[in-house]
Amino acid sequence: MEKTNNNMEETMFFKVNTDEELNPRDVLLAVYDALQEKGYNPINQLVGYLISGDPAYITSHKQARSLIRRVERDDLIEELVVNYLENIK
Repeated sequence: MEKTNNNMEETMFFKVNTDEELNPRDVLLAVYDALQEKGYNPINQLVGYLISGDPAYITSHKQARSLIRRVERDDLIEELVVNYLENIK
């Protein structure tokens, strides 16, 4: 917490770091595991989400839905394409 000065009548600032960088690979793996644990086909659900942007494709189990929404879909797709292309060489 930061104070503008020692005067108790001054406004105090409180900062919470909510902009932490999430690794798209880690997010995809965590969401995959949560979907699998709930009995869904993770590939079908992830494809549905990536194409439509509808978070209803992702379970809320283990906070997977809120986690995946913190990463841009294009970053998730980029991670998938890069990983795919690197592994077929």
